[in-house]
Amino acid sequence: MRSIFFKEINSFFSSIIGYVALLVFLIACGLFLWIIPNYSILSYGYAVMDRFFGIAPWLLLLLVPAVTMRSIADEFRMGTIEWLATKPLTIMDIIIGKYLATLALILFALIPTFIYVYTISNLSFPDVGLDTGAIIGSYIGLFLLAATFAAVGVFCSSLTGNQVVGFLIALLACYLLYTGFEQLSKLPKFSDGIDYYLSMIGMEFHYNSISRGFIDSRDIIYFLSVIFFFIALTRFSLNSRTKDVARQG
Repeated sequence: MRSIFFKEINSFFSSIIGYVALLVFLIACGLFLWIIPNYSILSYGYAVMDRFFGIAPWLLLLLVPAVTMRSIADEFRMGTIEWLATKPLTIMDIIIGKYLATLALILFALIPTFIYVYTISNLSFPDVGLDTGAIIGSYIGLFLLAATFAAVGVFCSSLTGNQVVGFLIALLACYLLYTGFEQLSKLPKFSDGIDYYLSMIGMEFHYNSISRGFIDSRDIIYFLSVIFFFIALTRFSLNSRTKDVARQG
């Protein structure tokens, strides 16, 4: 598993695409937080991180599928999945190694954004300061959300040998799981009490809940359950495809 982890990290940073993906994410965060009028904290007038945590999930919605789109799809495209199968590695070793590498890359993207906390804290009034609890909760929620996107992305990558197709499927799946149920709950036909439970199925509900600064175990269990579910689906998909490749060989 460790060899797969380092292989994925090296593969990501050995091409310019990896650096471009991280750079685009950080530049987009900076533009939305400081430059674009409707989102800029300078035009908002309050020294809070709410604007960043409001836009970050949508940027991660693009970044994570871009990172995961080649994780397994490339193995099938280049035929290296058969080589991996001959190594002393289980299917789960391959999946977890690739998944943990994706989480590491997400951390690489999120850590530089801590500078926004420092900068905004210097803009606030000394006797007011930032809501530290809400910021910590928001970062935890953001990481759990990105980790869930990663599990979805790795699964979608296991369905195809085409990176672009893997990216588009992951993008659509992450979008639907993040805000699809929330939007569905707003339809008039679900306004008789079902809307609340329908919105609870989506990630946006649980992310917003954690972002308030109160870490509810139900939100943690939700994200972990979705992660384990998609990792299990990835294992099933990879098992099926490797057996098909072996039969064809």
